[in-house]
Amino acid sequence: MLDKKTKWSYCIGATGRDAAYTLVSMFLLTYIQYTMQLSVVQYATISFIVIICLIWDAFNDPMMGIIIENAHLKAGKFKPWILLGVILNAIDIVCLFAIRPTGWAFVAFFGVGYLLWGMTYTMNDIAYWGMLPSLTSDPKQRNILITLQGIFICIGQFSVAGLLPDMVAGNAVRAYRNAAIIIAVLFIAFQLLTFFGVTESPRQDDGEQSLAFKDMFRIFLRNDQLIVSGIALLFFTVGQNLLFMIGMNFFYFEFGYKEGGSLVFLFTVMYGVATLASQASFAALASKFSRMQLLKGAILLIYLGYAMFFLVGYGIPKNVVVINVIGFAIFFAQGLFNMVMIVMVNNTIEYDQYRFGERHDSIISAVRSFAVKLASAMNQGLVTLILIISGIYAISQNISNLEILKGKGEISGEEVLVQADSFIATTASAQKLILRCGIVLIPMMTITIAYTILKRKYIIDEAKYEELLAGQKERSIC
Repeated sequence: MLDKKTKWSYCIGATGRDAAYTLVSMFLLTYIQYTMQLSVVQYATISFIVIICLIWDAFNDPMMGIIIENAHLKAGKFKPWILLGVILNAIDIVCLFAIRPTGWAFVAFFGVGYLLWGMTYTMNDIAYWGMLPSLTSDPKQRNILITLQGIFICIGQFSVAGLLPDMVAGNAVRAYRNAAIIIAVLFIAFQLLTFFGVTESPRQDDGEQSLAFKDMFRIFLRNDQLIVSGIALLFFTVGQNLLFMIGMNFFYFEFGYKEGGSLVFLFTVMYGVATLASQASFAALASKFSRMQLLKGAILLIYLGYAMFFLVGYGIPKNVVVINVIGFAIFFAQGLFNMVMIVMVNNTIEYDQYRFGERHDSIISAVRSFAVKLASAMNQGLVTLILIISGIYAISQNISNLEILKGKGEISGEEVLVQADSFIATTASAQKLILRCGIVLIPMMTITIAYTILKRKYIIDEAKYEELLAGQKERSIC
């Protein structure tokens, strides 16, 4: 039975984690784009560094899982890595947003800082997510735990993604730095709650031999359902992230620099409300519908939402109410799809345990992080191509120069806003259309691939999962 202190300490702890992750994943490249004077080659180099670091980090995730599985520390299986990871990562986040060399010196500094950010976050991330399936195997308790966790994840994401865009226009250098300091402190505080509040379950691998690096691949490759769900999660995450990764540029160039930032805030409110609604309703929906039925309903709503988003201004009125209603539909559907995918990946742990008599929470849970990091690498490549090909990046560098002058006190915030809008006004319709195609068409394609893979290859439905649990219970009695 999962005690209340553990349940709430674990779930609430997600708030700070996802606030910190959102700051870096959503805003670090935007911060660079709009506050640093970098040539196209330098910006492309930074994007390439991000891609390489994320790919390395994706492979580093399961290796971290091996380290956790092999370490037998007095503080617990997961807690030491949660604590070490959050302290190191928080320090690195502040450095990334506060230290500002110029030109190629910044590119070099960024490369080191971003690599360290990924590796230190991995310490915390793999331990935190690896702890989840170890807390309970009961499907109802797990659904409730994932629902609560999802709510606090959404609060963390929304607190940053919603508030920050409306605060940075005209004062970006200082606003991003201050936000990094505050969020880093909150990251540590919330993870300390998890560290001190969670009672870890006893290890179930006592007496087993230590795992080697080659064992990681053996565990992955033997679990066909882990491979299926991991690949599907990769494609889904590519589609899910792209809207927000390009979204701020979309609002800036469709509505203006200041107004666009305010609209990003409202759009993110819809993200928060819709995602909270999907997560809060997940347990109830999962009790009435199968996971595949939930996925089917979610993807149909995703199709409708993205199609309407594409047509905004081209037959559908381009106003705040319409855009936010469309955003609510997209985010609710993606939130529901994501919740189902988390359950599917976690259920492969019991599948592997039933077939091979071994339980490796950290290694198998690392697949979720692996897919997210690899998807982020793909997203960064796509975003960079879209911004450069469309010519949006070249225009944004004019705005970046204004923000640098504001940071030096040479012009006022109001002058930044006025002159930024004059640069945005020069954007051609074709440039905006390229941006919109990237936001809409790529997510529709990748999420369709994810759904198709799960529909055809994933076999651990509700009945199969109950069969796995019953089989393990019989073996333990014998």
